[in-house]
Amino acid sequence: MLYSHVLVAVDLIDECRAVADHAMALAKALDARLTLLHVVEPLAMAYGGDVPMDLSMLQQQQFEQARERMTLFANDYSLPEEQMQIAFGHPRQEIHRVATDQQCDLIVVGSHGRHGLALLLGSTANDVLHGAPCDVIAVRLAKKKKG
Repeated sequence: MLYSHVLVAVDLIDECRAVADHAMALAKALDARLTLLHVVEPLAMAYGGDVPMDLSMLQQQQFEQARERMTLFANDYSLPEEQMQIAFGHPRQEIHRVATDQQCDLIVVGSHGRHGLALLLGSTANDVLHGAPCDVIAVRLAKKKKG
């Protein structure tokens, strides 16, 4: 088999449904197992790591909200709980870790069109590509329409 275990990394916003749809269709066509992953980033990372207060309560709330949204998202795809993963940390590192731990042979991520190299790969997709333990497919996400 070309691929036997597909890991799809999602950020749980509506745009990422295209990524999940693509990964689901691919896994079905290949008769491969699919694991859905969402990575919760530490709040300190978002603020440059220099935060003068304890963010543990907010971080716990963020994790619980992610778990609720992930369950709803997975239910839309009829995925059982054992095919859902929520990780905490830097997205690239956690995606690579889960791909290795779960013996995934394909990672599917979303890509936003930007400029330069980012025209092909958004920052997370670009990060995941470099040093990935397996093949990576970047699904181009549609730009939001202004209006």
